Amino acid sequence: MTNLDYIFLVLCLLILCIAGYLLYRLQQLEKEKKYMQVKYVDFEERFNHLQLETLESKLNPHLFKNILNSIQSHAYQTYFAMDKLSNVLDYILYESRRRFVSPKEEIDFALNLIEINKIKISPLFALTVKKKIDETDASYQQQLMAPLISIDLIENAFKHADLQSADAFITVVIELKGQVFSMMVTNKISSKAAFKKDNSGLGSETLEQRLKIIYKNHYKLDKFIEGDVYVAQLKIDLREYKTQMLAS
Repeated sequence: MTNLDYIFLVLCLLILCIAGYLLYRLQQLEKEKKYMQVKYVDFEERFNHLQLETLESKLNPHLFKNILNSIQSHAYQTYFAMDKLSNVLDYILYESRRRFVSPKEEIDFALNLIEINKIKISPLFALTVKKKIDETDASYQQQLMAPLISIDLIENAFKHADLQSADAFITVVIELKGQVFSMMVTNKISSKAAFKKDNSGLGSETLEQRLKIIYKNHYKLDKFIEGDVYVAQLKIDLREYKTQMLAS
């Protein structure tokens, strides 16, 4: 073997060693990357869970205060309101502790909340509630809904509606079809500016944060004004969200 052959052989062995080391490091880095991805996902889930707990701890006292104010302002209807309030309280104290409830449970809660808010308005006020619920829908009894998700849309309508004019109205449409939950609330806007409080807007902010954390890109929330009518519409694709949950 000539010196040139020997040098070539040494270079080949050196290249193989370097390639083997680089391959080993690449495998180690890939393992570290996967480990960090798993830790990141775990951290994100923990962070989101803590953030949701914080948001919900703010939401529940805010809801209690609004409901009690409604009842206090119309004492003559307290008996009827207390019956509905007991259902709402049960839902808040027990069901809302769960991360998810069924569409049926959230819809029942929304209807009770509407009944409580009705004591603010005249019996002649045009309040319309339409339900388009397919009770055979696969998601109707499944725990896929974030509890208390309907509060903001309903309470804002009663808070900002024009309750005095002859053509004032509030319309609530709740629908569940094809595993898509939707709620649309419309109301004529009051010409009087709502009194601003320090914690006003908490419900809206909390709702949007919870939706982003829980449903990511499987929901759509639209709020807009057409003339003197305010429209708020929420749609949640429960089928797509369920698919995401099963895949994760």
